[in-house]
Amino acid sequence: MTDPLAAAREALAAQPAWLVGGTLRDRLLGRPAATDIDLAVAGGVEAAARAVGRAAGAPAFPLSEAFGAWRVVDREQTWTVDVSPLMGETIEADLGERDFTFNAMAEPLGGGDLIDPHDGRADLGARRVRMVTPRAFSSDPLRVVRVARFAGELGFDAERETLAAAREHAPELAGVAMERVFAELQRLLAAPAPGRGLSVLEQTGATAAVLPELAALRGVEQNRYHHLDVYHHTLEVLAQLVALDADPAPLGEHAAAVAAVLAEPLADGLTRGEALRFGALLHDIAKPETRAVTPDGHVTFFHHNDRGAERSEEILVRLRASGRLRAHVAALARHHLRLGFLVRERPLGPRAVHAYLRACGDVAVDVTVLSIADRLATRGRRADEAITAHLELAAELLGPALRWRAEGPPAPLIRGDELAHELGIVPGPSLGPLLETLEAAQYAGEIATRDEAIALARGRSL
Repeated sequence: MTDPLAAAREALAAQPAWLVGGTLRDRLLGRPAATDIDLAVAGGVEAAARAVGRAAGAPAFPLSEAFGAWRVVDREQTWTVDVSPLMGETIEADLGERDFTFNAMAEPLGGGDLIDPHDGRADLGARRVRMVTPRAFSSDPLRVVRVARFAGELGFDAERETLAAAREHAPELAGVAMERVFAELQRLLAAPAPGRGLSVLEQTGATAAVLPELAALRGVEQNRYHHLDVYHHTLEVLAQLVALDADPAPLGEHAAAVAAVLAEPLADGLTRGEALRFGALLHDIAKPETRAVTPDGHVTFFHHNDRGAERSEEILVRLRASGRLRAHVAALARHHLRLGFLVRERPLGPRAVHAYLRACGDVAVDVTVLSIADRLATRGRRADEAITAHLELAAELLGPALRWRAEGPPAPLIRGDELAHELGIVPGPSLGPLLETLEAAQYAGEIATRDEAIALARGRSL
């Protein structure tokens, strides 16, 4: 594989150029060598990017008309080099326009001393997110969200003055393109400490600005089986998903297979596991509007799963997410209660397992994992007993869910048109439920041949 940094050094040996931003930050933090390299250049940006592209054998193209940046991308998409013009006449002036001190460092591309006019290296050591200047947020209000994202990604604390300045500019997020907000939220939720990032998002007022539905969960009290309000329960579900990534023991013998499913790419650059974190964030999003109290004082949230599916879609439409991600997260919200209801019906027969798999469809594995995190995050009355029963049932269902995902439903014993002919009926809407009945019976081992399927169908169609 081509070394992009070596190619850039070769191509730009005669042009003033500097390594900047995350490239240096990650190296100083001892993180793995960056595959996304940021360069600032003095002089022609297009010519510089094309020169890097020629040296690396990779295409170059304009990235941003507004900022004049270009990008070079490996044909296998294993690395990128972003080439940007200096913001100002000198590299020091450029660094003064950047967001946070640990991103406002530079190093000559050909080698030389670190240029660190804002003490970014010291802030790295102190594990601190600190603005370069208060005007950083007026220059680009999206940086309010980036404070939270870096807190989650790096595990840093935001400096007090930086939080105050971010709060002042949070209302300006209303004018930021939602695609840019969504990109930051993706990285925040995929971070090692998303709960930390969401806490900072709330402290800055950005939650109310970009996810008002999430902010509305705060203070919504639940029933005696919960120990947290809806907002903090949501954060705890997310924390439990993160914990399952680190220690999948609650998934039992299926841990490796589940991890493989969740590592699959889904949509919008997210894996299924990262999309599951969006599912955790939004699974109870409709509880405020569905909350009711019975005459005897019992708190209910009837149909919050179905309403939550609708709200999840609306939120992700607003964030300009793809249709695939919207449908996936909505399905997680719609089905997240299903396994919990089945706990009362144990032991499950094969027809009940089939109904669960058929209802959950493509998200059967994912929503089972979400239900585990949801149950682990619910520690009210009789929690230990409920958690044990839930985890046992989840373990029973994960095996069938994984097989269903790998193999799909059983091949039908008879096609719909053939069945209609055998029954002497006209194919139509009534045929669908009949075929579903046959599929369930076949899954349960009650029928195994074409003739048995026809006989069962005749009995059901009388």
